[in-house]
Amino acid sequence: MVSSQKRIQQGFRLLQSCTVCPRACKVNRLKGELGYCHTGRKIQISSFAVHHGEEPPLSGIKGAGNIFITGCNLSCVFCQNYPISQMHHGKEYTSKEVVEKLLYLQNKQKVHNIIFVTPSHVIPQIIEIIQEAKKKGLHIPIGYNSSGYDSVPSLKLLEGIIDIYLPDFKYSDETLAKKYSHAPGYKNIATKAIQEMIRQVGPLKIGRDGIAKKGVLIRHLVLPSHEKESVRVLQHIAKQFTTKIPVSVMNQYFPAYKVIAEKKFSALNRNVTEKEYENVLKVFHRLGLEGYYQKKEEC
Repeated sequence: MVSSQKRIQQGFRLLQSCTVCPRACKVNRLKGELGYCHTGRKIQISSFAVHHGEEPPLSGIKGAGNIFITGCNLSCVFCQNYPISQMHHGKEYTSKEVVEKLLYLQNKQKVHNIIFVTPSHVIPQIIEIIQEAKKKGLHIPIGYNSSGYDSVPSLKLLEGIIDIYLPDFKYSDETLAKKYSHAPGYKNIATKAIQEMIRQVGPLKIGRDGIAKKGVLIRHLVLPSHEKESVRVLQHIAKQFTTKIPVSVMNQYFPAYKVIAEKKFSALNRNVTEKEYENVLKVFHRLGLEGYYQKKEEC
């Protein structure tokens, strides 16, 4: 097993000519050079929040401790958190400052877990933070909520550190991945990344208290006018991963960011219809997938 200090050193070496995520910008983030994610040496965070909107095994009664990281390695034109992900609203924190926040969420807010949201570009910083936090008493499960556009070598550094992986599987169609998220090679990259996550922690495991302790939960956001694409994604998930991996089929899409302003994204400029979502769920059940979906009154 790699020592904590050596793992931290390996992570930060990736920042010298950055290959932390699949974009491999090769900039020296340790010297302040910025690549696609516009993040240097220090982690940038928008907020630390008790969140009750995750799937039931994550939110539970007391909520999840979500860490909303600034920046992203995708550029989704429909991003509902675009001020954080693409306009970089947030501030830089030292590892010590983040550790204090995590311990406050655990010890004072009594959250069920800590979930890093959009972490693909700051894996070295997260390793350093978690290692230090565990020395100071952090013991609740640690979650990694990403777009799925992750680097397998970087994910390997998280083995034994991350308990719960919450990757998206956004697209099967490469043209759509490029058009809507500027994510070339998305399908292959996300498939390999999720296979690595499953290798590390397996399917989601839920304790007697109904709270997730470890494992993988795959998420897919249904987009308007793209019912067939959601079907292809679910078919791919069922084929590539064991059906024991739960899938969350999400229906909380609403038009935001560039889809409102630019006509070329007009197909996304509305909510998902009830019929579209129901048709996707029919395929979800037919494929034998299990997991989570939203009832009509929850949408």
